[in-house]
Amino acid sequence: MANFYTDNQDIQFLLREYFDIKDIAAIQERETPNGDADYAPRDLDDAIDSYNRVLTIVGELAGDVLAVNAETVDLEGNTLNENQTVTLHPLVQKNLDLMSQADLQGFTLPRKYGGINCPTLVYTMATEIVARGDCSFMNMFGLQGIAETIYAFASEELKDEYLPKFARGEVTGAMVLTEPDAGSDLQAVRLRADQDENGNWVLNGVKRFITNGCGEVLLVLARSEHEIKDGRGLSLFVADRDETVKVRHLENKLGIHGSPTCEIVFTNTPCRIIGERQRGLITYVMSLMNGARLGIAAQSLGVAEAAQRLARNYANSREQFGGPIELLPAVAELVADMRVRIEAGRALCYETARVCDYENNTNRLLERNADALSAEEKKSFKQDSRYYKKLNAMLTPMSKYFCSEMSISVATDAIQVLGGSGYMKDYAAERYYRDARITTIYEGTSQLQVVAAIRGLTSGVYQNYVATFESKEFGDEKLDSLKEKLVAARAKLDDAIAFTRGQGASYVELRARKLLDAAIAILIGHYLLAQATKNERKKLVADYYITKELANMEGIFAWVETGATHVVDQYLELVGPVEQDA
Repeated sequence: MANFYTDNQDIQFLLREYFDIKDIAAIQERETPNGDADYAPRDLDDAIDSYNRVLTIVGELAGDVLAVNAETVDLEGNTLNENQTVTLHPLVQKNLDLMSQADLQGFTLPRKYGGINCPTLVYTMATEIVARGDCSFMNMFGLQGIAETIYAFASEELKDEYLPKFARGEVTGAMVLTEPDAGSDLQAVRLRADQDENGNWVLNGVKRFITNGCGEVLLVLARSEHEIKDGRGLSLFVADRDETVKVRHLENKLGIHGSPTCEIVFTNTPCRIIGERQRGLITYVMSLMNGARLGIAAQSLGVAEAAQRLARNYANSREQFGGPIELLPAVAELVADMRVRIEAGRALCYETARVCDYENNTNRLLERNADALSAEEKKSFKQDSRYYKKLNAMLTPMSKYFCSEMSISVATDAIQVLGGSGYMKDYAAERYYRDARITTIYEGTSQLQVVAAIRGLTSGVYQNYVATFESKEFGDEKLDSLKEKLVAARAKLDDAIAFTRGQGASYVELRARKLLDAAIAILIGHYLLAQATKNERKKLVADYYITKELANMEGIFAWVETGATHVVDQYLELVGPVEQDA
């Protein structure tokens, strides 16, 4: 019996020993409506015990079911029918059914609607575990964010109608955002939303690259104000899949074959508006995307974890030159570096999830309990809300960027460790690489994550946040020494940022990725030092990671401060002419 939670010591350490899970549980339970649910926890200890039991169930399903089914699903995929509907692979449907039977489809929803009210942190852990079992199925599991959006912004009528269905696993959903001519630039969305004389809304147009576009409940970004051409003209709608919604094409992809990616045509499709007009992109989709990006960070961790474990097991059992290849220094460095990078990404991703919990629950407290708060309490909560919002706006793209790029490098290194065997379909290493490759693309490319995150570095949010770690004293010579090195590196980063800004906006954009790489490394270094105070092995992890990244940073700062702009000023000379088709 495989269990992908109980066999992961790092996840268990973070949940049980590192994070103040009781405080997280307290804010999660404080303003959550339970309705007449009879399974609410008796106290905070009971809530925490529930988190462990839920993750144990997720781990068992991931190890014994998802991982077992993954290869067959990858080889066979889903089916586009002649009537322009999609039939899920039987094993994908089995996976969904088992998740529903285990009451895992309403992971973060309040008990009032049949959910189990887990914090984002616990949901993020579950998402990683599911992705380790089958990266493609994580997309189905992760689309619970649609229900969260309905809960956050829809009317009470829509919540009562849809959320119990999600919690029971009766429906799956889709984020219907992208169009053929509106990919990363969602302001260019053209799909029309029109009202008839009775005020009823209908949708007309085409959407492309829609994950699980064959789902029963579709959250659709559409242009409700046709005279406004930018994001202010967009609203968010919920539509049920019916005969007016056709799947015109099922994408033939490099990886994640178990996750159906659809091109959808809407023809006078009835729908209802979520929240207010014109806030579809600016407020609702941005919130939805933040959650989705954190989910992709967790998905990246899961597939990287699977790849690293495969590589380690192979390196331990494969003998060459008189012993296992993991004793060869070059291979040992690959395998160890994979493990450390995963733990680094997990530190960043989970800390982001914790911040999300505080932001979400602070906002809920202000919205639902404002009348019961004193003026001073209300002021304090509003300050907290603004702080967490700014921090989350930086940490979420950081997490998505770092973890997705890390997953590709780990999957690549796993193939390298396995050598020729890794290139063959006899092993899952090539599937892990194919599945990981999408993570830097969907829900916002790495380039877009850099653009979003760099604002935190140039606005002072990053510096103020990191300063909270720099003042800590560990009382441990090694840890204090490493911290001081991080403090010095941050000073150099500030100098590099100042130099970059002095060269103009174009140069900031050109060097943003390098600056972000250094900033993330410094931040993760502080996270690992904090973990090291509660776990002896983490001292070694922190030492290895920080020492290596400090060396990398020297090169980053030197390159940034050259002021070199070849790719901007001499782009055509560098890349040469566009070759004409023969």
